[in-house]
Amino acid sequence: MQKSIFSKYFRVCASIVLSVVVVLGTLFMLFTARYFSREKLSLLTNCASVARSYVLGKVDSRLLLDRDALSPTLTALSDANDTVIFLTDTNGKTLYCTEGSSCEVHRTYRVPSSILQKADAGQYTEAGRLENLYKTPHFTVCQPVKTAEGTVGYLFVSADNEEQGVFVGSMLKIFLICAVAVLAVSFILTYFVTLKMVRPLREMSAAAKKFGQGDFTTRIRIDSDDEIGQLAMSFNNMARSLSELESMRRSFIANVSHELKTPMTSIAGFIDGILDGTIGPDQERHYLRIVSDEVKRLSRLVRSMLNLSRIEAGELKVQTTPFNILEIICETVFSFEQSIEQKNLDIRGLDTDKVMVDADPDLLHQVVYNLIDNAVKFVNPGGYLEFSFSVDANMTYVGIRNSGEGLSKEEIPRVFDRFYKTDRSRGVDKNGVGLGLYLVRSIINLHGGDIIVKSVQGEYTEFVFSVPTAKTKNPALVKGKEKEYPNQNKEAPPQA
Repeated sequence: MQKSIFSKYFRVCASIVLSVVVVLGTLFMLFTARYFSREKLSLLTNCASVARSYVLGKVDSRLLLDRDALSPTLTALSDANDTVIFLTDTNGKTLYCTEGSSCEVHRTYRVPSSILQKADAGQYTEAGRLENLYKTPHFTVCQPVKTAEGTVGYLFVSADNEEQGVFVGSMLKIFLICAVAVLAVSFILTYFVTLKMVRPLREMSAAAKKFGQGDFTTRIRIDSDDEIGQLAMSFNNMARSLSELESMRRSFIANVSHELKTPMTSIAGFIDGILDGTIGPDQERHYLRIVSDEVKRLSRLVRSMLNLSRIEAGELKVQTTPFNILEIICETVFSFEQSIEQKNLDIRGLDTDKVMVDADPDLLHQVVYNLIDNAVKFVNPGGYLEFSFSVDANMTYVGIRNSGEGLSKEEIPRVFDRFYKTDRSRGVDKNGVGLGLYLVRSIINLHGGDIIVKSVQGEYTEFVFSVPTAKTKNPALVKGKEKEYPNQNKEAPPQA
């Protein structure tokens, strides 16, 4: 069975909390036991000091004891501290014990000399059985009884450490109660915190399933700015991009279908009309020319789509070489000679020197052809086509301007969109496919350049593109400064 990230995260957090509680509990109990031992030995030490001082006032150099004089005070001191006080001579033999008749075990017991030697150093403390004197562990403190002549005996104070077990047990109960409460609160908090943390992930999982079904409308709520919040934001951005791409894909398919269907319908209709005799022999040439134009239109559409697909897939490689772009422009202008003469156009700006660029000649020919074709379509009869050039050390700027109606402010941002046609083009350009300017921008971007459009309604429309300048000496450069050509646009060239 596959575990959810919620259960995994909750188990990890719960394990960490439980481990911390166990470790803290262990440390707490060790500290408690050590604290009790230290305090108990301190109490016994104080008791031993008081008892020794009292004993020193009642004994002589031979440790002759007046038990009747010692007993009341030492017994009271023993009872007050719940201890056993006994005295031994220098050989470890018990001389006096506060337990009275119950002190037979002390009288028959001789304290090892090793303990006495340690006591001579100042004080001896122990938490044990005092060399098997006691059957159960005791806390014991031993202090030497010294007079002016030297050590005359040793005073022992012992207490059963049963109290330690009781004390530690009580503290353990208190700790367990607190631990259970802390664990309960911690598990509840961990549950809700974990639930809150994994909620965006669950939403992303559900949204991803919808994405797989083609639904890109789902968005993830963003409640934080941490890594999960950033992930949710990235997920929403991805969803937005996928939605836009899906919309573009559907629009692209619809446009392509329309662009293919229209000429194919025309071709089929005219051919059927010729075959069934609806179109007479005297009209066949005219309609065959229309069919030829539609076939060329289909060819341009397919070629443009293939080029775009290669560009977008990264398969189209730019083969750059230094060449004179002016030659391509002049050749392209000559190919439109018939249309130029029909509209009686004035061609300006071609009376200049070489303009050397470092680009792909074939791809740049497509750029020039599409821009000139677009300019010739929309130039007004008796108007002009104007070419301008501006060169710096890195980029060469080429401007193609045509007089005419121009573009509106609403049209300018969209002229480079795929399959976009202005209202005028729909009436004037029956053969356009709406991919020319999009292809132009894609090719220019492949070269590391840029293209912009400037237009003033009722006056002109101008496209200005940039491509890398050839590294060879360019006649357009005069002492490192830009050379102005006749009829060049006076506005500063666009920056790539």
